[in-house]
This record gives sequence, C-alpha cells and structure tokens, in this order.
Amino acid sequence: MHKITDNIYISSNFNDMNLERIHDFIKHSYWGLSRTFEEQKKASENTINFGLFKNNQQIAYARVMTDKVFFAYLLDVFVVASEQKNGYAKLLINHIMTFPELQAVKKWMLTTKDAHTLYSKFGFTAIKSPENLMEKLNPQANKTH
Repeated sequence: MHKITDNIYISSNFNDMNLERIHDFIKHSYWGLSRTFEEQKKASENTINFGLFKNNQQIAYARVMTDKVFFAYLLDVFVVASEQKNGYAKLLINHIMTFPELQAVKKWMLTTKDAHTLYSKFGFTAIKSPENLMEKLNPQANKTH
C-alpha cells in the first residue's frame, strides 16, 4: 500500500480490488461493453492490479500485463465519474510508472480513444511504425465461455 494522504492510498494487492465495481465500470465503457464478470475477474487475476482508494472506497483502477523486463501493456484505466477531473488518474499512472517491479520494462504500450493528453505526460507517444504492428482476432473466443 502506498499512502498519499490520510484518506487516499494506492494498492497493488489483488485482494484489495473491488471486482464488482471494476466490472460495473468497465461493462459500461467503450472498450469493455461485452465483458462478463468472470472474464474481467480472470483478466485481473492474471495481471498486476492497481487501485486508488479514497476513504477506503475504490475510485480508480488500472492493470498492467507484463513480463516485467521487455514489455508492459497498460489497460482498463478508469476513475469513477464522481471523482474525475481531480488528478486521480495522474496519481495512479505516476504510481504505476514508478512501481519498483516495472522499472526494468523497456517498452510500454496502451490503447486509448480519448486520453492522449494524459498519457503523453508520462512519455507515451503515437506508434512510430504502426505498419509493423499486427493483430489476430479470435472469433471463437466469446463462444468458449
């Protein structure tokens, strides 16, 4: 736990995460509309989780998928609507970028539709060679649950 003030702290302990609140926010986001609770729980279990808490209530979340050396992918970043515009996203991202286990990571990536200004403050830029990136979508993935 990283204490910021008397009533605000950040935790990377999975057991501190409010999975119901996380899923509830993400299932209403542009990126996670189709996620089930079980999918979100499994995804969270398999990544490093970061929750920002105010008065012991989780108000922000992010997770990192990583090998802790070469690559890290930042995803599912959010601040609940009632707490947005208070600098909590910056606090959370700064904590993640300075998290001891992630200091050796050589390349970070993320996808965002609308938060480029936030992430640019932490050194994220547009992909220099997008033509080198590839993806594979699995149409069977949602049918296996």
